Amino acid sequence: MNMTWRWYGEGNDNITLDHIRQIPGVMGIVWSLHHKVAGEVWEMDEIQKVADQITSKGFSTAVVESVNVHDDIKIGLPTRDKYIDIYIDTIRKLAKVGVKVICYNFMPIFDWTRTELYKELPDGSNALFYENMAINENPRDMVNRILEGAGEFTMPGWEPERLARLDELFAAYADVTEEKLFENLVYFLKRIIPVCEEVDIKMAIHPDDPAWPIFGLPRIVRSRDTIRRLLDAVASPYNGLTFCTGSLGTNPKNDLPAMIREFCNRIHFAHIRNVKVFENGDFIEVSHRGRDGSVDVAEVVKAYHENGFTGYVRPDHGRHLWGEEKTCRPGYGLYDRALGIMYLLGVWDSLENTTGVK
Repeated sequence: MNMTWRWYGEGNDNITLDHIRQIPGVMGIVWSLHHKVAGEVWEMDEIQKVADQITSKGFSTAVVESVNVHDDIKIGLPTRDKYIDIYIDTIRKLAKVGVKVICYNFMPIFDWTRTELYKELPDGSNALFYENMAINENPRDMVNRILEGAGEFTMPGWEPERLARLDELFAAYADVTEEKLFENLVYFLKRIIPVCEEVDIKMAIHPDDPAWPIFGLPRIVRSRDTIRRLLDAVASPYNGLTFCTGSLGTNPKNDLPAMIREFCNRIHFAHIRNVKVFENGDFIEVSHRGRDGSVDVAEVVKAYHENGFTGYVRPDHGRHLWGEEKTCRPGYGLYDRALGIMYLLGVWDSLENTTGVK
């Protein structure tokens, strides 16, 4: 597997590329133009500038995460083709700087959803937390808490300008059922996948986070059956997954190792993290060590190893350790993600040494 690290860019991340170089095993940077909103044109000079920064430090630019999909595409409005054309233009430009995988999602209105960004854990660290009952509240209250907690940092999917139109967005999605949302996703993929095949970029959809509907909004990438349906609907290998154990792991019914074994040849990007799920449906993000949460991370890595996975991996969210929440983006501190990488690579190395398969 190819280990990567998500980086938000110069001036938008307290962690530098030089910091990341000191983490053993990291081969690539997961990046984006984070100042761009969904539907906006990505200029080639801006793409090239970030790519040059990354390659100058010896990293690969192969994975871009958060080329966000415009709401008009998800809703299925007549204007969607205009925004799909812009998306295709971005795909072609990214291919010119060595991008091989684009991670995106098709979640209505909200990206990943949490109700608290700095929930304290028993050891004194803190992490992203989801309280089930809080989702029964006014969504505006949740949005305000998230944006306030983010401070000056940008968070893909939580753009203040877009969320300022929250009532308008809910009205626009009022008639979008799960079936309609699925049809709109398939329409989008059938437009872009031929271009992906032409320029050799794989699309990797991120599962819904959490893995169930919220605020009455449909969610369509949340289980074994929904994933299988999507992959069958557009059978090209360029239509694939970002398999996120933290997102899918919020539902204890999801057998993550079994899903990896079934879909491995369509998993182009893996987010490996752990969550502790409580009986009432609440969950909190914890260390990568399996016994600390509800995800058997070692078994997850084993499933990838057994199937000869050569795709891209990142440790995804981590706890905030040793007071770093004062300076880091929520969920994206340095220390716990670096510890997570060492845990994942330790399991992988152990499997290689035991099986002799590398």
